[in-house]
Amino acid sequence: MKVLLSDLFSTLVSGGDAERDGVNARMGAVLGVDAVAFQRAFDASSYERFIGAYGDLPSTLRVIAERCGGTPTDEQVQEATGLRRALAQRLLGRAPVATLETLAAFKAAGWRIGLVSNITAETQVQWPTSPLAQYFDATAFSAEVGAAKPEPAIYETACAALGADPGDCIYVGDGNDNELPAAASLGMHAIRTIEHADSDPSWSGPTITTYAELTTYLA
Repeated sequence: MKVLLSDLFSTLVSGGDAERDGVNARMGAVLGVDAVAFQRAFDASSYERFIGAYGDLPSTLRVIAERCGGTPTDEQVQEATGLRRALAQRLLGRAPVATLETLAAFKAAGWRIGLVSNITAETQVQWPTSPLAQYFDATAFSAEVGAAKPEPAIYETACAALGADPGDCIYVGDGNDNELPAAASLGMHAIRTIEHADSDPSWSGPTITTYAELTTYLA
C-alpha cells in the first residue's frame, strides 16, 4: 500500500508565527486583559489546546482570559473568536500551488493521503474550506483525537483510518514537536521538509527543501 501522511503547519502551509502573535495580542485586548500576559498564557496552554482540553474556541478563550484576571463578556469572546478563526482561514488558504500539484500527483498515482496535525479547534472548523482538504482521505487532528504529536496515538489514528500499517507510510513534516523521530519509531519513512521552517535541524534523516520534491517518491 502507498500511503502519504503529512503534517500541516510549516509543512503544507506557513506556520504564520508573526501573524499569530499579532492576532493573539489583539485577542487579549478584545478580551479586556493585558495583551502580553494573554499571549504568554495562550502559548503556555498549547498542549491543552491541542488536545481540546478546554472545549471549543470560545470556551478556550474564556478560560485563558480568566487566568489573566479578565471576565470577558459573551460579545468580547465572540469578537476574539472571529479574529482567531479568520487567521486559521487565511493560513489554510495559502498553500503553494506546487504543493497542491504534488498532492494531486500522489492522488492520481493511487496513493492514500492522510493529515496528522497538532491543531486547535478553530483550524479543525476551517479545514473543510481549505484548498488542501480535497486531496486528503483521512485526518487525525489532535483536538479530535485527544492526543498530540509526538504521542503514538495520533499517528496510529491516521493509519487506522487509512487501513495502513505504519511501515507502509511516508511521513513528511517540518520536524516541530519531535514529530519525525516519533514517526520513525513507529516504522514510518520520515522526511523533513524545510520549505516553510527548519524546525528540527538535528534531524539526520532524509530532508527536502520543498514539498514538491516528494514527487521523486512516485518513480
